[in-house]
Amino acid sequence: MKKLTKRIRKFKTDVGARKPSKTSKDNLWILQLVDDPNITADLNYNANYLVAKASGVAWGKGLCVACKGAKFLCGKTRCSLIVRLKHYFRTMPLIQGTEVDGASPPSVFVGRFGYPYVYAGPLVPPVHEDTSLYDLPELWFGKSIDEIVGFRSMLVRGKHRVHVRRFEDAGKIMDRTRELALSEGSVDVELALKKRPQRRLILDDAVQPFGPSALVRALSVGTSRWDYQIEKAYGDTDLKAAEAVTTLHARGVLVTKIQRAFSVGSFGLKDNRRLVPTRWSITAVDSIVSKDMMKRIKTFPEINEYRVYESRYLDNQFEVLMIPGAWSYEAMEAWYPGTVWNPSKRYVVMFSDWEGFEGRTTYAKIGGCYYAARLAVGEL
Repeated sequence: MKKLTKRIRKFKTDVGARKPSKTSKDNLWILQLVDDPNITADLNYNANYLVAKASGVAWGKGLCVACKGAKFLCGKTRCSLIVRLKHYFRTMPLIQGTEVDGASPPSVFVGRFGYPYVYAGPLVPPVHEDTSLYDLPELWFGKSIDEIVGFRSMLVRGKHRVHVRRFEDAGKIMDRTRELALSEGSVDVELALKKRPQRRLILDDAVQPFGPSALVRALSVGTSRWDYQIEKAYGDTDLKAAEAVTTLHARGVLVTKIQRAFSVGSFGLKDNRRLVPTRWSITAVDSIVSKDMMKRIKTFPEINEYRVYESRYLDNQFEVLMIPGAWSYEAMEAWYPGTVWNPSKRYVVMFSDWEGFEGRTTYAKIGGCYYAARLAVGEL
């Protein structure tokens, strides 16, 4: 308890010590889009972060080789590699030739490699049914790993190279990709590819699973209905991106739908609009929404007790501790011995970052999960 009291005092001492500064020139992509340095301060990537590099992850540093999916040395109850392989080989027989005909959730993906020239395009499963669940993480809680990987692996990614600032002039493929992103429900799509999707399984610690991919030759989107609230924000070229995001969230639009529209350049002042890689759009929206929440939270009376919230899901354990005092936030990750990112058999590895009452001035060291968790905590 003495250590906890000491830490609380330290938080109170640090409150107000760190004030948001203007976003650095390294981070022009988000500054020019959102146009408010106070909002973009904690998304202040440096130049090195924006340089996308091929993943060099050695899964478990040899654990997978020793395990071969049978001993569960990573600590999981299911082998993620085998699960993805199983569903991958179920998907490939459904894709014949270079034509993919199916109902998109709707879903699109904007890559980050080669920025500002990126690959953007639709995600289309080769099935005709209600696929809206495939791209709505808000509805995944309670699903098994097999279920989630199963429907995500069905999504075939079409890729169309485009400059993030010149997407308005990138032709029909980009226009229809944006139309798809703003749609309210599943949409029938005919996707013509330049060659059969690559028979390659992508494993990455930060990318949601999806199926094979190939360059787009042509794209046809069936009749769709746009989400009314998102369409209204899209049509208002005098509305700043951050205002559009917070307004839509306040009106009950799901965060995933806001992130999807944000990624295809649907919000912001007319001259500032641009494509935003999917990974960055997720973090940007999480940050903008949670910051807006914090403005209100800081006006609430302080709690007079310690509160603990707990949840366990997909081999993860989540703990939220609320402590009386002025607003501050700290996110921690703990990897137990023998798990995927901690092959040590003796020590727990912990990684954390925090902010005081005035917020952050740099991008969180632990990455996008910091902002996703801050949003979740703000909703409690």
